[in-house]
Amino acid sequence: MKRARFTEEQIIGVLREHEAGAKAADLARKHGVSEATLYNWKAKFGGLDVSDAKRLRQLEDENAKLKKLLAEQMLDAAALRELLSKNV
Repeated sequence: MKRARFTEEQIIGVLREHEAGAKAADLARKHGVSEATLYNWKAKFGGLDVSDAKRLRQLEDENAKLKKLLAEQMLDAAALRELLSKNV
């Protein structure tokens, strides 16, 4: 997985600069990212505060853990069903 170069705080700071009137091309050049990256950040973090962004990250992590648990449970259930069908 690709390692993030910017923290949520830094991203929100860049977006605040954009909201203040800086051009996207200038910001992209200054921070070493593409304009597309800036627009992706805006789509994800636009209008969020730093605390909101941290909470979003926590929820995404929790969601990933829950999805993993669900997948493991479904795999166990499928294995049990297969085992029971062989015994019958």
